Amino acid sequence: MSKDLYEEIVELRSKGYRAALATVITHKGATPRKDSAKMLVYEDGRQLGTIGGGSMEAEVCREAKQIMETGKPDLLIFDLTNIDPEESALVCGGSMEVYVEPILPEPILFVFGAGHVSKAVAELAKSIGFKIAVIDDRAKYANPERFPNADSIYIDSWDEVVKKLPVNNSSCIFIATRGHQFDLICLRFAVQSPAKYIGMLGSRKKAANLFGLLEKEGIDPSKFARVSVPTGIDIGSETPEEIAVSIAAELIAVRKNRDMRLIKEALHRANSQ
Repeated sequence: MSKDLYEEIVELRSKGYRAALATVITHKGATPRKDSAKMLVYEDGRQLGTIGGGSMEAEVCREAKQIMETGKPDLLIFDLTNIDPEESALVCGGSMEVYVEPILPEPILFVFGAGHVSKAVAELAKSIGFKIAVIDDRAKYANPERFPNADSIYIDSWDEVVKKLPVNNSSCIFIATRGHQFDLICLRFAVQSPAKYIGMLGSRKKAANLFGLLEKEGIDPSKFARVSVPTGIDIGSETPEEIAVSIAAELIAVRKNRDMRLIKEALHRANSQ
């Protein structure tokens, strides 16, 4: 039984994968497919469905990969009048417009710790389009009254709760628990997860200590390069709300596939002058 295209899109998004959907929106004359023909292009180049085959479809697939990267849709226009039908497998004589849109997973921010900074971060991250998952071992703090905008709340001992989290390669993680021992558990989980972003509240000295402990456990130290610490962009923030703004800015940059290292280096040089 062939896959339903729309069910496949839902499944891809739930698993954190990207794709692109190509749709024939207009055609004139003799074309291989008519309006509304659709094709799903996967990250690895596979396809589900067809919009006509041949060189035109191959070009759409190439453009789809770029669209997955940028997250911006595009309208492709094809003039098929001068195409050799034997080479392209297309019916010549017409034209087509193909709208290609990115299929991107909903970004989820996993907030480890339910303190004041986490509350501010969760509220602001929700307002910029992130789904929010709050994690803590205390129901007194991690609850719908304190986090009314949270999409999910996980409460259990730190060692157990991390086993329940559906982190995928589009997920973001923010660590701000109430103690170094709990940060260590969360960090151990985070650096071995496929998360797209890992931020941790605290100083570089604190991070170095935690990294050292994890390295002694046998975790590859190259994994620590993924951790943004101190998390957020340096704007001189002090209050929980100001810290949340700096972290939200970093989350936006990560979602837009910006190189945060270059941004932070540039800000550091500017602040040092």
